[in-house]
Amino acid sequence: MPSDGRVQTGTERAGAVTVGFIGLGNMGVPMVTNLVAAGHTVVASDLSPDARARAAAAGASAVETAREVAARSGVVILMLPDSNIVAAVVGDIASLLAPDSLVIDMSSSEPLRTRALAAQLAETGIRLVDAPVSGGVVGAVKGSLTIMVGGEPADVDEAAAVLAPMGRVVRVGGIGAGHAIKALNNLLSATHLWITAEAMEVGERFGLDPATMLEVFNSSSGRSGSTENKYPNFIFPGTFDSGFGLRLMLKDMRIAVQLGEQVGRPSVLGADAVGLWAKAADDLEPTADHTRIAEWVRTAEGGAIEQ
Repeated sequence: MPSDGRVQTGTERAGAVTVGFIGLGNMGVPMVTNLVAAGHTVVASDLSPDARARAAAAGASAVETAREVAARSGVVILMLPDSNIVAAVVGDIASLLAPDSLVIDMSSSEPLRTRALAAQLAETGIRLVDAPVSGGVVGAVKGSLTIMVGGEPADVDEAAAVLAPMGRVVRVGGIGAGHAIKALNNLLSATHLWITAEAMEVGERFGLDPATMLEVFNSSSGRSGSTENKYPNFIFPGTFDSGFGLRLMLKDMRIAVQLGEQVGRPSVLGADAVGLWAKAADDLEPTADHTRIAEWVRTAEGGAIEQ
């Protein structure tokens, strides 16, 4: 490793490396924990002092600014809320990154903006791959996330070696492909959850036992992540604590619907689902977990929309 603390670039990288990590939300800290456990030196930053303290307790070197992360790392992971914040952070740190540095955007970003950002960074010799995840906080803790990686094949191979401690890496295509498939996945997930909530409510009003309904759905063609995971683990217990916010789900749904419009194939059902989730987001508190949608569908407000 060079004396300035940077990792080697390109084919010179091997084994454990120094990894910068920007964005320490619900999933960021457990992801950092798994990187440290795998032997990587991690330099981490977040606007929240509490998040930085948790990262430090996990074994990372916590610093106050993204610029400090960039100055000390040759591989930088971004785990941020949206494309606007990704663009702002990258704009702030780009001049501090060494040529041939690798930026891994694990945020849920907009695919076409990711492509544009990659082209912009390439002009200065910096490489970008997109690597959003699915699996929630539980997957982040267990290191069992599904990581959807898009980019140039050699860059994806290099990123995969870093990402492996956090979960299963799936190579999904060129730059932006990871963000596209993540948004489409969450559009499916959200639509499944809404219609499952409606079906459960109809069944209960008819007199069916909720647990029996779920047992039948999970052994039949109606099964989904909602029936197999969200209902038994977060909705039936009434905890509504999957760790993924309702507004984050809505953001991803909007990205997917927008992508359909951009490629000339609008999603009619997707647009309707966005409208329904947006109404729930307006009614529920800003920090509501996305599984609270099932509770909301049971209310008079939800019923009014259905009628």
